[in-house]
Amino acid sequence: MEKKDLRKQTQQFLKQLDAATYEGWSQQIQQRFLESEAVQRAAIIGLTVSAFPEVETRTLIQTLWSMGKKVAVPRCKPETHEMDFYIFNNFEELETVYMALLEPVPARTQYVTPQDIDLLVVPGVVFDKVGYRIGYGGGYYDRYLPQYKGETVAFCFAAQMVAKVPKDTYDYPIDSILTELEWIHCKQVRKEETHG
Repeated sequence: MEKKDLRKQTQQFLKQLDAATYEGWSQQIQQRFLESEAVQRAAIIGLTVSAFPEVETRTLIQTLWSMGKKVAVPRCKPETHEMDFYIFNNFEELETVYMALLEPVPARTQYVTPQDIDLLVVPGVVFDKVGYRIGYGGGYYDRYLPQYKGETVAFCFAAQMVAKVPKDTYDYPIDSILTELEWIHCKQVRKEETHG
């Protein structure tokens, strides 16, 4: 199946999730994430402010703040399909700009380089166990990931996992994937497949 068909099929399934299931699964993912060593080690965490049916991150962001973590969110540049991350301290420092996404107001937030971010939560629609993903089609993370050297993790519901994602030369695999059922260490899976 082609990327666009896989994306469409998965998005249709996600939109049919009832509120209780969506919240329950999101909470399981958040809990596992917050208890992880990756979060304990990280000072600055990059992620996006979720919009249904993505794994919920608003309450997660507030918990990270209460733990003393700094949270950076991306601002997209649609003309070049690039993005920059900015640290924000409250939701009033965000505005709705691109595709109904909440993005930081640069004048009110603090720009951070890819090297400043310790842990980056990479969004996507479809994933496989080796860490390849189908995003939303904008290519923003495909451009950002080559210059990012820190740890990457993705949140997704188990139903978003497929056996194999069709990949292109510019696709960057992520280090791990967190679902409501398990934490998949993609780096390890890739190593095993290479040497297997």
